[in-house]
Amino acid sequence: MTETTGHTPAALIIGASRGLGHAMAAELRDRGWHVIGTVRDPEARTPLHELAERSAGRIRIEQLDINEPDQLPPLHDRLAHRELDLLFVNAGTTNNEQTPIGAVSTDEFVEVMVTNALSPMRVIEALEDLVSATGLIGAMSSGQGSITNNVAGSRELYRGSKAALNMFMRGFAIRQSGTGRAFVLLAPGWIRTALGGPDAPFTIEESTPLMVDVLLSRLGQPGLAYLDRFGAGVPW
Repeated sequence: MTETTGHTPAALIIGASRGLGHAMAAELRDRGWHVIGTVRDPEARTPLHELAERSAGRIRIEQLDINEPDQLPPLHDRLAHRELDLLFVNAGTTNNEQTPIGAVSTDEFVEVMVTNALSPMRVIEALEDLVSATGLIGAMSSGQGSITNNVAGSRELYRGSKAALNMFMRGFAIRQSGTGRAFVLLAPGWIRTALGGPDAPFTIEESTPLMVDVLLSRLGQPGLAYLDRFGAGVPW
């Protein structure tokens, strides 16, 4: 979908200050979209600010800390006049990947589960009415959220948080089953980001166009899909 259809599509990327969220915002801009991207700290300059300055009004920056639910109603009010074609929540944190779940502290458990599972769904629930009846709502999941594919162990809390996100998104999509909306849980693979680390085999630059292709291919296809960056289904 591009503006050549007579409609300039609009996307809201939650968590676009850097990394994959920033790269997705840039890719959508290059494809003719208007993009609203959120940053957590309104005082900090980020790569998204630099992108906005080069984008001739196609990039708008809003502030949101997804772990602060009282910030959602004001954001909704600021965007109430916009209809979105795409809402995508890019959020993620982790702990020491070798820590077994029984050794995780309560505070650590809460931080990862809230950031990776509860907060993304709060955002989606709060803003879903801004998305058109045939638009797309998505969230950044992980192949490590697949219970079927967990044959290696490790990263137990992170895996559990992404599996929880998948389950919550599935429940939300069922409640939306009477609509024409598409829903996507995207598993991007191991990518060189702040979360993925320097040893990851894939770069942001090579992965982002594939991820955006997957999202746009789902527009107009109602229902929930759990997909990797090539568009292949990931087993739940």
